[in-house]
Amino acid sequence: MEHARPLPAYLVHRFHGWKATSYTENQSWYRHLAQQGQHPRAMVISCCDSRVHVTSIFGADQGEFFIHRNIANLVPPYVSDGAQHGTSAAVEYAVTALKVAHVIVIGHSACGGVKGCLDMCSGHAPELDKQTSFVGRWLDILRPGYERVKDMADADAQMNALEKQAVVISLENLMTFPFVAKAVSEGALTLHGLWHEIGSGALEQYSGNQDAFVPL
Repeated sequence: MEHARPLPAYLVHRFHGWKATSYTENQSWYRHLAQQGQHPRAMVISCCDSRVHVTSIFGADQGEFFIHRNIANLVPPYVSDGAQHGTSAAVEYAVTALKVAHVIVIGHSACGGVKGCLDMCSGHAPELDKQTSFVGRWLDILRPGYERVKDMADADAQMNALEKQAVVISLENLMTFPFVAKAVSEGALTLHGLWHEIGSGALEQYSGNQDAFVPL
């Protein structure tokens, strides 16, 4: 593949630094992971946003989280059509093969994907409405959330509400997967929704009973 090139020097330097420090200090743990396989207790579905660093937020080590990232931390509804579905495949593997005990969906403030959905659904991003837009068709998952917040007058409050709807919609869609619904009904799996405020470091948790996000 002629277009592949060597890593930038700064990444090579960082790799050698990691290998000489963190890896060397924890060689036995890495070898254990390699030999025994992964047994994460939780799957985390988070945004691709580079500012959201889930393992740092929870102080997690290698092997603790099975992490899937996508634009706006969305889970699509269950569809069995023989096509390729990356997020659905990750959920299936986590629940049926790894048998995680928790699936955590975490949204965040200033989410570019959510802003894109807001702009698209309000008619201000025609480029995302095109059928050729991968981002736009992915953000269609969040359209039901937009319908719930579209009449809010305050722009900042609307954006915040839609970011949280991205979490709620994903939790709702998770329950359309038969194997997820079965594991939840049997008490083998619990679903969790979180929203992270990047600037303040705050974390809010979705309460199904209150249908609201509450501070942790």
